[in-house]
Amino acid sequence: MALLSDLINLNLSETTEKVIAEYIWVGGSGMDLRSKARTLSGPVSDPAKLPKWNYDGSSTGQAPGEDSEVILYPQAIFKDPFRRGNNILVMCDTYTPAGEPIPTNKRYNAAKIFSHPDVAAEVPWYGIEQEYTLLQKEVKWPIGWPVGGFPGPQGPYYCGIGADKAWGRDIVDAHYKACLYAGINISGINGEVMPGQWEYQVGPSVGISAGDELWVSRYILERITEIAGVVLSFDPKPIQGDWNGAGAHTNYSTKSMRNDGGFEVIKKAIEKLGLRHKEHIAAYGEGNERRLTGRHETADINTFLWGVANRGASIRVGRDTEKAGKGYFEDRRPASNMDPYVVTSMIAETTILWKP
Repeated sequence: MALLSDLINLNLSETTEKVIAEYIWVGGSGMDLRSKARTLSGPVSDPAKLPKWNYDGSSTGQAPGEDSEVILYPQAIFKDPFRRGNNILVMCDTYTPAGEPIPTNKRYNAAKIFSHPDVAAEVPWYGIEQEYTLLQKEVKWPIGWPVGGFPGPQGPYYCGIGADKAWGRDIVDAHYKACLYAGINISGINGEVMPGQWEYQVGPSVGISAGDELWVSRYILERITEIAGVVLSFDPKPIQGDWNGAGAHTNYSTKSMRNDGGFEVIKKAIEKLGLRHKEHIAAYGEGNERRLTGRHETADINTFLWGVANRGASIRVGRDTEKAGKGYFEDRRPASNMDPYVVTSMIAETTILWKP
């Protein structure tokens, strides 16, 4: 008699050409990921060859009940680490039946910015450091913490090892390998300063693919936490007090910054970011004011400053970049719950297209 695990792990290619495509989209809150699956007649590797689909937008806070249909446009394909074989994950964006992007479709405007000839010519690279917190399911309190109590102060947990310092590593490693399997350019993981908090990095990714890869990596992570019976939080300050918040530091470079003389281009770009500080902060995630306090490796939310190797700055430039006279910089302001489509395209728009 087959066990449930045997059936879940059935290899479809032994009996059929058909594959399963899991369509993924961002829901009405701007942070909730939704997905549903459909059968395709055979393997597909080009999103343009996938059928559009629809869903009930009134149940995701994206459409009224009397006109509830929202259309999914497939945009990027990844291998499915859960079903494996030729099965795929499909990142989609969302439109009205008339073909207009709905208000929560942040990918549409980002794609317009990234397809602008001036932006495309600069080949913008992104590396996003996604921090997150794992919570106990019943009490919504970080894993490894005594219920209603606190662990010892911060210090031993960052990149720490051991049963009294690192909690959730099985989830973290499962996610790391699942992302690599899927074709996401995940480049590393580490334990964070607050216990129960972790980070992974996606990149370098070019243009719109940075947003697609980060959203699908979040989807994979939440599916893994679902299996593990743990709750995933992207709250930028999950625990008040003397605990680090959670961010999504965004590393960025353009072709001009990576070429000789690039440090001068970097300085001009940072100057432009400073002039639009308020607009960027407004778009960099909900609840970020609880995180950007000037403490715990952050700059105050109302202050813009940059520095070399300064983790208390809004923008940090690495020593290697300063020494080489070219390279990249890190925008430390985005919160862990930011929308990567918004943040990556806004950085490109401000530094390449915007004329002060």
